[in-house]
Amino acid sequence: MNNEFEIKNLVREKYAAIAEQSQLQNATSCCGATSTCSGQEVYNIMADDYTTLDGYNPDADLGLGCGLPTEFAKIKLGNTVIDLGSGAGNDAFIARRMVGENGKVLGIDFTEAMISKARENAEKLKFNNVEFRLGDIDDMPVTSNYADVIVSNCVLNLVPNKYKVISEIFRVLKPGGHFSISDIVLEGELPAKWKQVAELYAGCVSGAIQREVYLEIIETLGFKNVVIQKDKAITIPEDILANYLTTEEIQTYKNGKTKITSITVYAEKPTLEDKNSCEPGNGCC
Repeated sequence: MNNEFEIKNLVREKYAAIAEQSQLQNATSCCGATSTCSGQEVYNIMADDYTTLDGYNPDADLGLGCGLPTEFAKIKLGNTVIDLGSGAGNDAFIARRMVGENGKVLGIDFTEAMISKARENAEKLKFNNVEFRLGDIDDMPVTSNYADVIVSNCVLNLVPNKYKVISEIFRVLKPGGHFSISDIVLEGELPAKWKQVAELYAGCVSGAIQREVYLEIIETLGFKNVVIQKDKAITIPEDILANYLTTEEIQTYKNGKTKITSITVYAEKPTLEDKNSCEPGNGCC
């Protein structure tokens, strides 16, 4: 994984394989949000329980998230919402319940198999105001100032260039719009060899950056009123650690100060009337 192209291909291949699995296979190959079994894959250990949220559709829930961003996103009737890394449509369908018949939800994913699965789910639900579009979230196929709200669930950490994707979020939001994004961040350093493990990158661990760096990028790009809406510690089970570390290395890791955390972050794009409002890159931020 020496460059952005290789990393993106790795993630695309991994999530295409997940999309092709049946719901039963997903349930039996991992523990999901509500189970306590072991032997999970790393990308499933972080998921929160969506089943109580209005608009939940089990066919769209692959258990891949690390938070519930739609729960905190302050979505209103009539809003236009974008879901970044929309997968099989889980967050998009919940957002659709919130925007109502007169709103619009656009899901963006760069995995063709996920887009196909999401479109199939939307057809079953007979939603005519939910669209799924193939594309990179760090180069969105969307015009500027398009969305009232952007949500994303455990996806930005899969993008090599965090600055670029957050800059795209700023571009695509309307002035006065906001985002609520759940993501994995770090405090301290991961074992060095983890950074070369494909499963750990696809599992949202080795691609995560330091918490303070993550928040600094958001503020540097011009967002205001940055708030941590939820903060949840992530513990990697010992049977998963054993796939990547020796017994001695596991103890060193567990006794160390490294923290893997899921945070849900809220931030607003300034309005046109805000004297501090500016577009990233024009020298005023």
